[in-house]
Amino acid sequence: MHSSIWLWLCFLVLLSWGALGLFQKLAMKHISAETALLWAAAGFMVLQPLLWPNTSILDYSARSLGWALVNGVFNGLGLLSLMAAMRRGGKASIVEPLSALYPVFVVLLAPTLLHESIKPLHGIGIACAVIGGMLLSVETVPTNGHT
Repeated sequence: MHSSIWLWLCFLVLLSWGALGLFQKLAMKHISAETALLWAAAGFMVLQPLLWPNTSILDYSARSLGWALVNGVFNGLGLLSLMAAMRRGGKASIVEPLSALYPVFVVLLAPTLLHESIKPLHGIGIACAVIGGMLLSVETVPTNGHT
């Protein structure tokens, strides 16, 4: 069976962010979301020279760096919101999968902004993901001390 490097990288995302969700919830028991965001940024700074030791920021165009900066701002805002949701009582088992539906926005905007097409089968998968997110967001009322 042939698989591309991108598929293996997707699995690495799955494993890394899966572990991240647990570590974020553990951190939120002891520190604020704002403090955790600063430590997350420090983690990125430690990782960069290890992975790309011979790369200079001057190797990139100003436009590429601008888009990367916008990406960083939205990434930081999203991460801060995610950690704040957990800090304010959100269960990791609900907050993480619900927030993981963010690609739905990409799928909705990609045809217009990136000129990409969505196949019907992919549309069905997206609809299933949205329904799953809706089901996760429903709080059940405890009956007889059980949830």
